[in-house]
Amino acid sequence: MNLPRLLARVVPWDKETAVAAIESGVEALWVPDGRASSVRELGRVVTVCAEGDLREGTDFRVTRMEGKEDETRIAGSPPDAAWVVFPRDREIIPLENLVAWGRRILVVARTPADVSLYRGVLERGVYGLVLDARDPAGMRTLAMAARAKTEDVTLVPARVVEVVPLGMGDRVCVDTCTWIEGSRGMLVGNGSAGMFLVCAENVPNPYVLPRPFRINAGAVHSYCRVPGGRTAYLSELVAGSGVVLVDDSGGGEAAWVGRAKVERRPLVLLRAVGPSGNEHSIVLQNAETIRLVGPGGATPSISRIAVGDEVLLMEERAGRHFGVAVEETIREK
Repeated sequence: MNLPRLLARVVPWDKETAVAAIESGVEALWVPDGRASSVRELGRVVTVCAEGDLREGTDFRVTRMEGKEDETRIAGSPPDAAWVVFPRDREIIPLENLVAWGRRILVVARTPADVSLYRGVLERGVYGLVLDARDPAGMRTLAMAARAKTEDVTLVPARVVEVVPLGMGDRVCVDTCTWIEGSRGMLVGNGSAGMFLVCAENVPNPYVLPRPFRINAGAVHSYCRVPGGRTAYLSELVAGSGVVLVDDSGGGEAAWVGRAKVERRPLVLLRAVGPSGNEHSIVLQNAETIRLVGPGGATPSISRIAVGDEVLLMEERAGRHFGVAVEETIREK
């Protein structure tokens, strides 16, 4: 039997935590010796213990990453050997080395931050994770983090060539179920070939209180990026819709809409030219609190952006059919 990539460690034994792990979709339960029968009473799941389906020392080895000698021992083992690693203080360089050398390592994760860190080692991630939580809620949180799909994109700087006020129109505020910090926001644009990073309303200002869950995203007709590499119109978003939140490095994650609010407001059109030489545009509310993201994580207000400034966008080939990228002859302008 091949070692699964997602295990839950329930040591000492706790039935409710084990149930939470199984319900969260883990592939195997690592439990104290003598508890395999207790696991089988809960459901059909691979057991890891002395009398289980998988056994330490036979199917995998265990080590703590205390020093260089531990890294050397794993690196010197047969290439197909599987190791469970208890890391020290989230040290990442030994794990990067082992991933680069193609070693099968499963790393013990105790927090969602651990999960994110180990999934991102060398942009490939470790072979697998061992979720180690003390209670059912913690186990469910770890499992959710482990199964979350990343939505990373490539952002490029674009040079602003026009900023012009328009008349009144309908724009959409997207209130998410996520606290959005820093330069994170949504990808929005007039066309699918170029979407601008519109920052959340998370910066204090003299006019209104910050709304760190909100992106004042743009006019109702605009495209926005949603999970799975798809697009949707801002006007289509409703409570429960998924959107993608992205930071200035392109790191993305899925978030859920709690409310989409359409209101009539004065609008402004911004055009910018990307590295491809193609021109892209976006229509936003004309207000001081609406900000785009620039290189380095700067978040200038739309009221202060001028011709010649740079903003970040995602460039790709145009062409969408009900939000799915397609190969077709199309020109968006």
